[in-house]
Amino acid sequence: MIGKKGKIDSKEIGLDIGLIMAKQMFDTEYLHYGFWPDDLEVKTTNVAEAQENYAELLASNIPKGVKTILDVGCGAGKFAQKLLDLGYDVDCVCPSPYLSKHARQITGNRGEFFECGYEEVETNKTYDMVLFSESFQYIPLDILLPQTLRFLKKDGYMLICDFFRRDVEGTSPIGGGQDLKKFRRMMTEVPFEIIKEQDITKETAPSMDIVNNFLTEALHPIYDLIFYVLDNNYPKIAKFIRWKFKKKIDKIEFKYFKKLSNAESFAKFKVYYLFLCQRVKE
Repeated sequence: MIGKKGKIDSKEIGLDIGLIMAKQMFDTEYLHYGFWPDDLEVKTTNVAEAQENYAELLASNIPKGVKTILDVGCGAGKFAQKLLDLGYDVDCVCPSPYLSKHARQITGNRGEFFECGYEEVETNKTYDMVLFSESFQYIPLDILLPQTLRFLKKDGYMLICDFFRRDVEGTSPIGGGQDLKKFRRMMTEVPFEIIKEQDITKETAPSMDIVNNFLTEALHPIYDLIFYVLDNNYPKIAKFIRWKFKKKIDKIEFKYFKKLSNAESFAKFKVYYLFLCQRVKE
């Protein structure tokens, strides 16, 4: 998606790249964290199983009576496909043209696609449930909550499965997440009741160990080799890049290559929740 001033949204490109890597390296088309029970070893060959566990957890928390679902940030469409196969009517929101194309293919166009940000969705439809699977964190709450109420039927549900920021000291190398305290406060100001909340930090955090190993054992050596070639063959260009993009390079190296984006760090700064909320009378 093209943002202001013609800029491409880096988060969306990151998800596009994530799908390519997930398919090639982990044999999966899910773009969310995995759910790792104690008896599942944390290793790359088990990523697909852990992600299927996560999908099963989501599906098992859909209340009886729900028939129509708006999947906000459907990613590659894998979970939407699962819901459709289970008999739900599903529409999808996805701002990425690449992911939308893929999602349409695997869902067989069984539903309407809104190829835009959630803030920009325009429809007269209403749904039994609006679903946010790791998409909740990307939308300002003061926009997200009123927008969701627009699309929900009376007594409809909002299902959230995402991580939030803890109120702790220090700088997290892992970005993202709504502020948990702010979320709880704002939920008291809108006609929603939280009818279930489940802390699944322990079961999702191991996904960051998989990511951390990939970053430090695969991407970091490639990154070093690129600068090795530049330093030796094009030293002036290498020097200019380091000067021009010093802040960005320092940020990348801190965030991705210091072995800090792991399960322990994630659990320190983030908390992963499943929230099932129901619309109540205003």
